[in-house]
Parts: sequence; structure tokens; C-alpha cells
Amino acid sequence: MEISALTRSVVKHNHAIIAPDGYINSNVPGWTGCTVNVIINEQMGARLAQTLITLREGGELKGQTQAAQIFFYVVEGQLQVSIDGQEKTLRKGDYVYVPVEKTYLFHNPSEGTQVLTFHKVYEPLAGYETPGVLFGARDLAKAPIYMNDEALRIQELLPNELGFDMAVNIFTYDLGGHLPMVETHIMEHGLLYLEGQAIYVLDQQWYPVKKGDSIWMAPYCQQWATTLGKEPSVYIYYKNVNRFPTVQ
Repeated sequence: MEISALTRSVVKHNHAIIAPDGYINSNVPGWTGCTVNVIINEQMGARLAQTLITLREGGELKGQTQAAQIFFYVVEGQLQVSIDGQEKTLRKGDYVYVPVEKTYLFHNPSEGTQVLTFHKVYEPLAGYETPGVLFGARDLAKAPIYMNDEALRIQELLPNELGFDMAVNIFTYDLGGHLPMVETHIMEHGLLYLEGQAIYVLDQQWYPVKKGDSIWMAPYCQQWATTLGKEPSVYIYYKNVNRFPTVQ
């Protein structure tokens, strides 16, 4: 029998590794017929929220964004979404960005559909309009080489425009791929591994991670990563962008 006191999950003051073996389910009003796992939240010191939702047949996600915008990404399966009079079917790899003050409905999921969300309180910027609803899809052809290394590719899922104060990207590490430096920066991250295995270094600590694991990185938490094993490692990640770094 496996010892229940063992886990790869770690929660520190400036980073966390959250493995699925420690999930405890939550209830979110309006999200029914599903299992909700809150992975990252303000309670741990973060300024974003990240959830993973597993839907049963007949489940639905119904709500209205208020101060926070939400990015929804389909990890597995498919479902339908209704926003602003638009009705679309989202499949694995598809996503939708829902800005503030919008009503949304996700429904008619296939059994076991998984949806990842990133939530951030929106910070308006004078002279720029609040972004609208945006649909898109994962596409490796839209992932240019990163820092001249053909083993690294990043697809930007949201436009790199000043109206947006959050970015969501998909980072692919082919075999042998690794970050070219130890990063030290103001941006905060939340991420989910979609494929493969890796070694992630956070605040001088080395962690093995794999598909299904999530990571939180506070601002200035030093980070480095390399792929591990016999297949590429891929993760989707959030970061805060395009706003003044100090209180104005």
C-alpha cells in the first residue's frame, strides 16, 4: 500500500508545487455537475487564482465576471460556451478570454472534460479600452522559436497589447530544451504542465514535475527549467504584464 504521507507538493512563501495527489474539492456557486480544485489563490499570497474543473455529463459553469477577468482553457474533452450572444464548441486546446462584467455559460460537456482557469482583477489603463471576448486555439505553428533556441517555442494566446494586463502563453520544451538563464523578474506566474516531465528550479530548490502538476511563482522567485525524459515538456502559464511596477 502506498504511504499516504508522501507527496511531491510543496508550498513555500514564494513558490509552490501542487501535485494532483493532494487535491481537495471545492464548491463554486454556479458551477454545477463538476469537481472544482482551487490550485492557486490569494490565501497563499498570490495575486491570481488558478482552478482546474472536471465536468461530468450535464455539468455547467454559469456566472458573471465582476472585478476579475477569467481565461478558460480546455485541457481535455469538449463543451459548448455561450458569451455575448456567441455560441461556440470548445475542444481540447481551445480557449476563451472573458473580460470583466460579462455573463458566461459553459454547458453540454463530454464526460470528464477538464477546464483550466486563470483569474486576475483587471487594472484599467487610461486611454485604452477594456478588451473584449476572445476565442483561440493552441497551434504549434504560431509558436515562434524563443531566444534563438530551436528547442524552445512559445505561443502567446492573448494579444501583446496594452489593453491587456495579463498574458497567457504555452511554452514547449523539445528534448534538450532548457531556459537559457536563471530568470529573476517582477512578473508572477501560475502554470499547469500539459505534457511531459521536467526539472524546475525555484528559489534554488530542484523539483521533479510532470503532466498534471501546477506551479506558483511569486515575483522575484528565481526560476529555471529543463525538459526531462523522452518527450517534450509543455506547460501553459499566466503572468501579469503592461502595468506600472509601483503604486501611482
